[in-house]
Amino acid sequence: MAKDFLHELRWRGLLHEATPGVEELLARGPVKGYIGFDPTADSLHVGNLVQIMLLTHFQRCGHIPIALVGGATGMVGDPSGKKSERQLQDEDSLRHNVACIRAQLARFIDLDGGGAMLVNNHDWFKDIGFLAFIRDVGKHITVNYMMAKDSVKNRLETGISFTEFSYQLVQGYDFVHLHRTLGVRLQMGGSDQWGNITTGTELIRRMDGGEAHAITSPLLTKADGTKFGKSEGGNIWLDARRTSPYRFYQFWLNTSDADAERAVRIFTTWEQAEVEARIAEHAKAPHLRTLQKALAEDITRRLHGEEEVREAVRASEFLFKPWTVDQLRAYPLKFWQTLEECIPGYTTVADPSEVKEGELQGVSLKQIEDSISVQKLLARTGFLASFSEARRAIREGSIAVNGVKVTDEQQLLGGQDLIGGKYLLLQRGKKSYFLVKVGEV
Repeated sequence: MAKDFLHELRWRGLLHEATPGVEELLARGPVKGYIGFDPTADSLHVGNLVQIMLLTHFQRCGHIPIALVGGATGMVGDPSGKKSERQLQDEDSLRHNVACIRAQLARFIDLDGGGAMLVNNHDWFKDIGFLAFIRDVGKHITVNYMMAKDSVKNRLETGISFTEFSYQLVQGYDFVHLHRTLGVRLQMGGSDQWGNITTGTELIRRMDGGEAHAITSPLLTKADGTKFGKSEGGNIWLDARRTSPYRFYQFWLNTSDADAERAVRIFTTWEQAEVEARIAEHAKAPHLRTLQKALAEDITRRLHGEEEVREAVRASEFLFKPWTVDQLRAYPLKFWQTLEECIPGYTTVADPSEVKEGELQGVSLKQIEDSISVQKLLARTGFLASFSEARRAIREGSIAVNGVKVTDEQQLLGGQDLIGGKYLLLQRGKKSYFLVKVGEV
């Protein structure tokens, strides 16, 4: 039996507004509904995941999701939530971005079955002339109607170009086209899109006498009021080249308890009973962070796959478990590449002539291959501040290399000590780690 989509949105905290009559529409059978995505970058980010999950839950409730990528509207620019004009994209860049975004959406939505699909509004806008558009579409919406939209009102003081002013007409016509050609009856989006979406429903009513509906989700913020999906390093992207699977996993792992409770409702496909049970279990021992771990594993697995989850979990747990040098050597190279993001480090220079004399002037690959003292390595890589500090740390027994304690500051390290031919793991005490990586020859 198909699930009640609106009920699903309500308990997940995903329903902000809906047009009257949408409940009756959904009850009549499978409905085609769409959400638009901005292709001005070659990757979506965590902020887009709310809308991706709207389509995911829509499909799970027996309806037919359509993802629209704005190859045409991306050339115009949506003024919603913007304080200034943005840089417009050329056609080749947009085409590349669309292909990348499709691959990301396919990780969450079945785009190959049940009628679900991805469409690009450039396909229908490329053949519409300006005069035809303002005659056939523009005459149906008054300037007063357009000026009343928040996305326009909020920009009147700073100024808004005709290009961005016209955006709501262009997006509204998307709905008209999909309504006519595919029978789409519903558009969804964030609450900041309500004005653009209802312009589409109004155009369908005025141009075709048709019925169309809108659903919006709340804009997601953290418990402290800051924007969800941001980190100290900026956006958390869905593309592994922009945000590594480890960093993506860590983003979810580091969410607060309050944010995690909200996130498991929105970003997982767990049933309501399971969500509530996991939250209750977490509340018994919140210091174990079982909810954050389950959330991080679930969403990283869907986006990046099982292998990347294993590496992210392994790297996250690595620094809290004892290990031997043999265990370190057993880790695959992929793990060490992930570990580079977990702890600070130093990459050797390839040319020995680039290394000057002095305590903190670097280390070359040749120096390690020929042998270098632990004391010199600690100081010259910057792990410790000076030769004298390195000497004291070794004498007090707090230094280990590749898990083996060092007792002699003149102990030599060479190429044979490199793990996988590339890495040395330095450690001071139980919690201070440093990774030395040899550069390319």
